[in-house]
Amino acid sequence: MQKGRKKMLFSEKVWHTLIESVSKVPVNQTRAPSPIDSMSKARTILFLALTAIIGCKAATPELKFAWKLVDFAWDSPEQREAAIKDGSFVQANNLPLGLARWKNKLFVTVPRWKHGVASSLNYVDLDGPQDQPLKPYPSLKDNLVPDTAKELPSNSSIISVFRVFVDPCDRLWIMDSGLADILGSPNQVAGPSLVIYDLNTDRLLHRYFFKVGDMKEDSFFANIVVDVDKDTCDNAFAYVPDLGAYGVVVYSLKDNDSWRVSHHYFHFEPLAGSYNVSGIEFHWTDGVFALALSEPRENGYRTMFFHAFSSTKEFCVSTELLRNYTHIDKSEAFHDFKLLGDRGANTQSSASYYDAKSRVLFYTQVNRDGVGCWNSNKPYTPENNPLIISDPLLFEFPNDLKVDYEDTLWILSDKLPRFIYRTLDPNQVNHRIFSIKVADAISGTACQ
Repeated sequence: MQKGRKKMLFSEKVWHTLIESVSKVPVNQTRAPSPIDSMSKARTILFLALTAIIGCKAATPELKFAWKLVDFAWDSPEQREAAIKDGSFVQANNLPLGLARWKNKLFVTVPRWKHGVASSLNYVDLDGPQDQPLKPYPSLKDNLVPDTAKELPSNSSIISVFRVFVDPCDRLWIMDSGLADILGSPNQVAGPSLVIYDLNTDRLLHRYFFKVGDMKEDSFFANIVVDVDKDTCDNAFAYVPDLGAYGVVVYSLKDNDSWRVSHHYFHFEPLAGSYNVSGIEFHWTDGVFALALSEPRENGYRTMFFHAFSSTKEFCVSTELLRNYTHIDKSEAFHDFKLLGDRGANTQSSASYYDAKSRVLFYTQVNRDGVGCWNSNKPYTPENNPLIISDPLLFEFPNDLKVDYEDTLWILSDKLPRFIYRTLDPNQVNHRIFSIKVADAISGTACQ
């Protein structure tokens, strides 16, 4: 209500300025102004004022999906009841976290934070109901793995997925941490692995387990971005941040090999580890987490923008360095990582996505209940990083965002701090997914 009042007051101010301007139209001292002159000037001022009023009305994302608590598309009611009875499904312990769109499917991940997660990799139909049950992908059988499992039931089994990526070759890439019941009795069912699906056939194409040298004692892999063009699908590279041990693992599909990249900029910022979301204060030491890829530069390589979760700074590096890291001088390569700038206080971000068409980097703002952006043609300053979407109720902990092939920005908010440190109210909407056209999201902002 207060936001609406502020918009109205601004419009009133512009309108009063308009009236005053019209009444003060300069008069030529050598001749009396004609009615046409005055009308022309008044119309010009009126047009500019109305344009300003319209331009200051921020676009509002459309609510596409909303759940109090998520449920799944079970094979039968009896199967659901049996899962509840044996503890393999505890509805309150299922929290959506990551998303990505492919055609009529919107993929939604549910990591195994706690016990009783029925399916970690899922999707909803874009033309379905707002509160539709999540459909396990590729099947419920592949996802319904006991939290106490000692190994993967099959090569197609999915344990725990945080983020996913849809590439231009119609493939779904997921980073499966292999870790179940993270906040309870952690069980490493299998090693961290990359899993690739053909979205046209729902067929498992490949699974790659990280090598021992890719991991450290505190490693935790939860995100993935893929560097590939639709004309060279076999020459794909995946970049996976290690938020727990501060590194990035690079995977080459063509070589079926991986290697670890290290740098000081992958660490968290000690002064940016404190959060306050909806009155819940907590402290995290999460390192590099958000990665985003630019369009290819003249040399064919992209720029990778990145930042630690617990940080307010943005960095970048060429993917040429990442791809060839095992063959270069590490001391010289150190200086090829660049600091872009600082977004300002309380601007910690869990996810980012670069839209090549607008050349805008979008990112979540978990401490400010919304979404920010930066036009990559401008200096990286707080003034050029506006908060374009914000609402403490609707966007309480925006966790993930993506831009799809139709220039639509998708945003998922999920109240993660309440889920971890308190409890979710099953009588209130806790998880939401919004969409908005990129052009509408940045209209009238410093990102336009």
